Amino acid sequence: MNLIIWLVVGGVIGWLASLAMKTDGQQGIFLNIVVGIVGAALGGLLISPLVGVGTINQDAFSLGAMLVSFLGAVILLAIVNLFRRGTVR
Repeated sequence: MNLIIWLVVGGVIGWLASLAMKTDGQQGIFLNIVVGIVGAALGGLLISPLVGVGTINQDAFSLGAMLVSFLGAVILLAIVNLFRRGTVR
């Protein structure tokens, strides 16, 4: 059951991050899930030690964990856009 919640929350976070970075038209549901989960891992490495909040990958389903995961997904999409287009946006 926890795996299903993790995939759904990861998909929602990836979708919201793709809306924020204006890449929603290029991604499908599978890529949104991947962006959400990988972005949560990136947020866990970069942001989580600074604020002391876990991510959704660490079984911490709280508002702070979702915010850290969202910020990690936005950072991931910014990095992908930087390499793909040469600009962050």
